Amino acid sequence: TAPTPATTRLTVDLDALVGNWRTLQAFAPAAETAAMVKADAYGLGVDRVVPALARAGCRTFFAAFPDEAVAVRKAAPDARVFVLAGLFEETAIAFIEHRLVPVLNRREDLAVWQRTAASSGRRLACALHFDTGMNRLGLDVAEAGDIAAAIAAEPGLDPALVMSHLACADEPAHPLNTTQKARFDAVRGLLPGVAASLANSAAVLTEPGLAYDLTRPGIALYGGEALKGSAGPIMPVVTFEARILQVRRVRKGETVG
Repeated sequence: TAPTPATTRLTVDLDALVGNWRTLQAFAPAAETAAMVKADAYGLGVDRVVPALARAGCRTFFAAFPDEAVAVRKAAPDARVFVLAGLFEETAIAFIEHRLVPVLNRREDLAVWQRTAASSGRRLACALHFDTGMNRLGLDVAEAGDIAAAIAAEPGLDPALVMSHLACADEPAHPLNTTQKARFDAVRGLLPGVAASLANSAAVLTEPGLAYDLTRPGIALYGGEALKGSAGPIMPVVTFEARILQVRRVRKGETVG
């Protein structure tokens, strides 16, 4: 290879990334294993990561915002692409143009998507995200009955997924995991026939009963530590190297700045 003036090198092992996806798939063989690719695939590049996973068989991807999801769509034309945030009146048309599925986090999101379905004359897919205890994004569990009734009464909406997010999956014995599962099961009961998703990386690696129909691993795909104190059976994907500029011998008692 030609000499380079760079003093650092970042190596991304796409084979290891695909291997991690297959490992996570093996932990939940009855569920579909999706891939979280928000923040430009955790900074590794959607244009590289998504095609590699798609070739391996990944059919569903999650991006954070519509512009990210458009890049995912270009990289995987036949995949299902969910958008975790960013549904507004002014962005709704992009969801239709690029065949993106919004994750509805607020009653306002539901209203926007209802109006979009009515104006487009189409039946539009969506995911319903309920906050079961993380207190981040999500529809209110207390309103689940009203929301389920609104969905049932709206012919333009096609709920493809009901989902929530675990707050403490990296601590398998934490009581909030059980609480969140119970709340999620109650919501699922109001939406019969809709596929369900709850498990993140840590949940996939520790609790098969949380896999449901679709798992959503993120950090473990990229070789990160999903469990406290352990990465589990996950291969490193990113290697950072730097040139050693100097090695010094320091005598006992000398200062180090």
